[in-house]
Amino acid sequence: MKHFGLVGLPNAGKSTLFNALSGGEAHTAPYAFSTTDSNVGVAKVPDHRLERLANMSQSRRCVQASVNFTDIGGLVEGASHGDGLGNAFLGHIRNTDAIVFVLRSFDDEAAEATSGGAADFAPIDQLQLLEIELALADLESAKRQLEKHQRMAKGDSTKLDTVARLHRAVEVLEEGTPLYRSNMGSSEEAALQEFFFLTSKPVLVVLNVAEDDIDTSDIENLRSELSDYLENAEVIPLCAQLEAEAAQLDECERVEILAAMELGDGALSRFLASAYRLLGLRTFLTTGEKESRAWTFQAGATAAECAGVIHSDFQRGFIKADTIRWDKLVQAGSWLMAREMGSVRAEGKTYLVADGDVMEFKFNV
Repeated sequence: MKHFGLVGLPNAGKSTLFNALSGGEAHTAPYAFSTTDSNVGVAKVPDHRLERLANMSQSRRCVQASVNFTDIGGLVEGASHGDGLGNAFLGHIRNTDAIVFVLRSFDDEAAEATSGGAADFAPIDQLQLLEIELALADLESAKRQLEKHQRMAKGDSTKLDTVARLHRAVEVLEEGTPLYRSNMGSSEEAALQEFFFLTSKPVLVVLNVAEDDIDTSDIENLRSELSDYLENAEVIPLCAQLEAEAAQLDECERVEILAAMELGDGALSRFLASAYRLLGLRTFLTTGEKESRAWTFQAGATAAECAGVIHSDFQRGFIKADTIRWDKLVQAGSWLMAREMGSVRAEGKTYLVADGDVMEFKFNV
């Protein structure tokens, strides 16, 4: 399962967002370092397609796709040198697949200003401070790797390309620039993946707004500014406190409250869908009377590989995959009717599965 790390300054709203995502009760408090250990939770990815299929099949249960989120304690200036709880928190970030920057966009008098008032920085300043700390941590790591590979290259010329890439990474990081905002080519960045640099990870930004500011022009301007700064990375404004409170309600109450506030499904579902896409994740579906389920696969996977997501036996003994788009199946009303209408395709093992495909695998072991 893919893993996202929530990263921000103290009191940015990371633990509140974590509670909204996981329905959990991570400790929150208006002072620095109320989170001293990382909390790991599972967030279900909302999918209206799955709900429609479950209703059609009258499934006894419905299983959504999910992703892991880690609530990482607040970073402060100097974290890369161990200030605050920096070293431990940076280690937690290194183990994630992607970073979600949580930036607070409203004043909070109860929050204790830390690191020379960093808690009160504008969102763009918060982001820059976080980037510098991550870049400095990467710089130390890159220098160590460069020295190591320079020694190795003396007896192994195949290491020279790696040395050149690490030299380039050090030059970028010395300027305080994260690798994801450098002008390094995609092939160079891919070649550096083995070093697990913090700033080579995909990023997404959550702009934590006050309840009254959710749809204001000021917030839209902030969103646009941050997106431009990160070269069109996705920035999602949401009120973490409101979403956390809504997550504690039963489904009917939650829908009513969000509808009354004209918030549709809430920003949380949009955020989860964006996080899911960020890592190139896609969904195929299965449906029947027993259950309807969303299965996660990497974009570009074949039918045989997707069969293996369910069980290795399915992939090993793959024969074919009966396949139909989810909306065509719902329109037909059942697998039986869809087959009678000629809408179901028999796909082979090399078929590239599309997001939203509904599949039944035939196999023989």
